[in-house]
Amino acid sequence: MYQQSYDPLGSPLLSTAVAAIPIAVLLYFIALHPNRDSAGLSRRGIPAPYAAFYAVAAAFLVSCVAFGMPIASAVSAFALGTLSGLLGIIWIVVAAMLLYTMTVLTGKFEIVKESIVHISFDRRLQCVLIAFSFGAIIEGTSGFGTPVAIAGAVMVGLGFKPFQAAVLNLLANTAPVAWGAIGTPIVTLSSVSGLDQVTLSAMAGRQLPLVSVFVPFWLVATFVKMEGGTWRQVFEVWPAALCAGLSFAVVQFLASGTAEFHLLTDVVAGVASVLCTAVFLRFVWHPKTRFLLRSEREAVTGEAGAGVAARDGWKYPYSLGQTLHAWLPWLIVIVCCATWGMPGTKKLLNSLFASVTFSTTLLGSAFKGTLALPVWDMPALHNLVQRMPPVVAANAKPEAARFTINWLSAAGTGVFVAAIVSGAVLGLSAAQWRAAVAQTLSRMRIPAIVISLVLGFGYLTRYAGTDAVLGLAFTSAGGLYPFFAAYLGWLGVFLTGSDTASNALFGGLQKITAEQLHLNPVLTVATNSTGGVMGKMIDAQSIMVACAACYEDPKERAHALGPIFRTVFWHSIAGAAVIGLIALLQAYVFPGMIPSLPPGH
Repeated sequence: MYQQSYDPLGSPLLSTAVAAIPIAVLLYFIALHPNRDSAGLSRRGIPAPYAAFYAVAAAFLVSCVAFGMPIASAVSAFALGTLSGLLGIIWIVVAAMLLYTMTVLTGKFEIVKESIVHISFDRRLQCVLIAFSFGAIIEGTSGFGTPVAIAGAVMVGLGFKPFQAAVLNLLANTAPVAWGAIGTPIVTLSSVSGLDQVTLSAMAGRQLPLVSVFVPFWLVATFVKMEGGTWRQVFEVWPAALCAGLSFAVVQFLASGTAEFHLLTDVVAGVASVLCTAVFLRFVWHPKTRFLLRSEREAVTGEAGAGVAARDGWKYPYSLGQTLHAWLPWLIVIVCCATWGMPGTKKLLNSLFASVTFSTTLLGSAFKGTLALPVWDMPALHNLVQRMPPVVAANAKPEAARFTINWLSAAGTGVFVAAIVSGAVLGLSAAQWRAAVAQTLSRMRIPAIVISLVLGFGYLTRYAGTDAVLGLAFTSAGGLYPFFAAYLGWLGVFLTGSDTASNALFGGLQKITAEQLHLNPVLTVATNSTGGVMGKMIDAQSIMVACAACYEDPKERAHALGPIFRTVFWHSIAGAAVIGLIALLQAYVFPGMIPSLPPGH
């Protein structure tokens, strides 16, 4: 039994510094290491696979040497993370990219592109509609990087630069994340903390809507500045940005506190935002000038900063039937993701072939289950790692370490089914099927390697206990803890790449710390999730999903991690600070905003 030690070096400060070494290595090689590209130009950061490899090597050294974790257990923890990444993340993105590639090869994406453009010719508003409103629907149905992949690919198809599309979708995929994949983060948070699920959802729904209102403005400002625009051009579209953000925030607030809709918060809020914004732009208001990409402005006016008349007779070239047919794959993916995300569907798929059972050993550890749900107890790891107080209660069970191969109920399978059905609906030829598969696999080679390494890195830090050492550093904040509770969730998402995993990691610690400091545990536990959403944009796996979706060139894709990370990093820091300030105000100034637990909790 490996019992985690949170001060192995006899000095909390030194132990914390050593625990942070793997993260420092990752950040350095991603964003700071001097380097030159193939053209001899100076740049910072090295290709993502190498950066991830060096971070993994550092994590093994710290875990096994400084913290005393057995080497076999460390290898097993890394393997569990890698395998979980293949099924939980890479499978989703591969299937999503396959669907997107099929729509491109059949020419249907051109129709989708034109239909979006005709909602608004203004590039600022396209950012809001696609990255924020449409992305929120995808996040609510499937989560785990899918909205960044799909919305990012859509924006590149519309003519946005890959770097722009990646950054904007990472920024947009914040406020909806707490209810991603049919509320999985909230369900997990309730499970590990023992607090009521609807109450935690309602608490998150009294924090994130305050941010949701401003996310569209945030996107517009970031995009306009990327394109050399002015602050005046940012505020020209404030009515539409307010409509998109406010409609989303209101529905997010209302749905999050209901037993019926709290798990579908993102879906209903995203649909409301799309519909309200589209109707508003079509029948109520539209900017007097439309803001184009820099290259488009130069082509039309000869001046990079000039505005262009908003409605200049660009006739929509497709019929209603053609438009609906082109949109069918995207409607199919939403329906499939929503269906696969329902607990009843998961239960049904996991119970299929229940009569086909097996039991054997793999590398000396139990490998058994049914055909639909094989389970492998990770060797040298399962029930052989013990978390210790104050991270968990004194009587906590050892850490389970099982790789559950839920190949039928996995979210990626839902997206893959959507891709197969869409290919049939679009009438792909055999040659187009082959091309779609080949292009998708080629595009995903580097992202798959990086995502596997980063998730293995995250699981290794979790089972070694180095993540808990870093988390405990925040608990010394005393009365300011509600502010730093947001950064604890932020750290968890950065380490694991998932708000769900961060909640599993630190949800119990948030509750224990709140009780020790006489704070409301509902507030601090929920803040773990709402603060965590701001870490989503900087975790390496999310950035690599964005790179896979947005970059065609493999060399550009490998080198894009560093520039994207440097761009979104301060946005992430600032976003977590906003959540922390909201939590601090709710703790001491507006405690009435904290919902009460139902009787018995």
